[in-house]
Amino acid sequence: MSDTTEAEQTPPPTRRQRQAASIAEAASGRLGWMLLKIVLLAIVDAIALYAAFVLFTHHEWVVLALVVLVTLLVNYIYFSRKAVPAKYLTPGVIFLLVFQVFTLLYTGYIGFTNYGTGHNGSKDQAVAALMRSAQERVEDSPAYPVTVVEQLGTLGLLVTDPDDGDVSVGTNDQPLADVDGATMDGGKATAVDGWTSLSFAEVLARSNEIEQLSVPFSDDPNDGAIRTPDGQNGYLYVSSLEYDEAAGTMTDTDSGTVYEDIGTGAFTSADGEELLPGWQITVGFDNFVRAVTDESIRGPLISVTIWTFVFALISVASTFFLGLLLALVFNNTRMRFRNGYRILLILPYAFPAFLSALVWAGMMNESFGFINQVIFGGASIPWLTDPVLAKVSVLIVNLWLGFPYMFLVCMGALQGIPEEVNEAGVMDGANPWQIFRQIKLPLLLVTVAPLLISSFAFNFNNFNLIYMLTNGGPRFDDVSIPVGHTDILISMVYKVAFTGQTRDYGLASAFTIIIFIVVAVISIISFRKTKALEELN
Repeated sequence: MSDTTEAEQTPPPTRRQRQAASIAEAASGRLGWMLLKIVLLAIVDAIALYAAFVLFTHHEWVVLALVVLVTLLVNYIYFSRKAVPAKYLTPGVIFLLVFQVFTLLYTGYIGFTNYGTGHNGSKDQAVAALMRSAQERVEDSPAYPVTVVEQLGTLGLLVTDPDDGDVSVGTNDQPLADVDGATMDGGKATAVDGWTSLSFAEVLARSNEIEQLSVPFSDDPNDGAIRTPDGQNGYLYVSSLEYDEAAGTMTDTDSGTVYEDIGTGAFTSADGEELLPGWQITVGFDNFVRAVTDESIRGPLISVTIWTFVFALISVASTFFLGLLLALVFNNTRMRFRNGYRILLILPYAFPAFLSALVWAGMMNESFGFINQVIFGGASIPWLTDPVLAKVSVLIVNLWLGFPYMFLVCMGALQGIPEEVNEAGVMDGANPWQIFRQIKLPLLLVTVAPLLISSFAFNFNNFNLIYMLTNGGPRFDDVSIPVGHTDILISMVYKVAFTGQTRDYGLASAFTIIIFIVVAVISIISFRKTKALEELN
């Protein structure tokens, strides 16, 4: 009773009070969004700052400039009150540029280089690696007290000169540089600002990494490097190779052989012997020329290209016609239990394709597969090891995997055709085959043609099926690249780039550019035909 009386006595808020409350609520909301925006931008700026520091240490000036410009632009957009549309467009544009445009451009660039095994880095890195591989300990080298240090995941050595006590620090990539203010312990530097000193237990745990440390003594690689076998004392190692930067030569002091930089990305002797590793250079169209002139590459490339087109065309045609046939059958309203049949038919589409391919590979095994042992009574049919049967097997499995998709598409397209079309054809005296061929099929193709084009592009690059079912085998004989009879272009690219003793990323990228051009040309022509079909209808 008293609560009701108090509520009745409390006057309602005035108009000014209501306005003040709404302003306070809006301000608190804006403040919350502002804090969230600041936190998110702080995270972005922190990542950008870290990336800029790493790029600066590796002298990647172009990428560094892009990172700085993009970071400044993002901060301007989200702190500005005018660039409202850009606030929504910026994240999508950045992801598009990073994950699509940059990837395409970088792949195209690699196709014009010799990037691959033995040619992975810059010339300075190649020189350092060559000098390091031929290092030998100087017999009368003094012992340099060292402390193993780390900075941003990179190991280095904090070295104390035994003669004058000077302290310097360096890594595999950075020569020794003098430092001030190091913490000393009995004439040995044990710590320095900006670096983390490793404990004795950490040194033991990372002994393999520490043994590989070779810190250049100076900017001149001929001066040798400091290496430590135990993480406590370092010794001077000098290479048996002598580098002459002015002449661009590398001389083996033991044999006297001179290796010159002749513009091929490696030091080469007069008899053609190369010192590897070399370095990455731009080779222009050499990869494309090599793909069509080198017999050991041209032969398998032609065979794989032909098979890729055959595989893609037969896969699209077989899955489409089987899917269309089943759609026509199960689109009949007089069929009983047709929904149950439809569910059974789309089951292959419901399972992951790579898992289905692995199951089929097991069933097609020549020795103990289900097909040979059960269906053919213990026969030894080489489904996956014979060149012809392997291709037939790939087409059969792809038909099993692909027809449910076409069945669903054709079913939907047929149901979208008005029944009046069928009735008009009957009234004009057309039989069912004429109605289907001259009326329903053209209308169906208007809807399905773009999907057939995308299906062709998908099968043209159907890496999962080939890799999981046959791994491209059986392999070609007497070829320089590890490809086989069932490889398609995309699996060939994968093998050239990531398998075998030599990985030729430049050649693989050149193949990728060829694939892109082929698929793009076919898609453009097909879409023009589709447009003409739409105008005809």
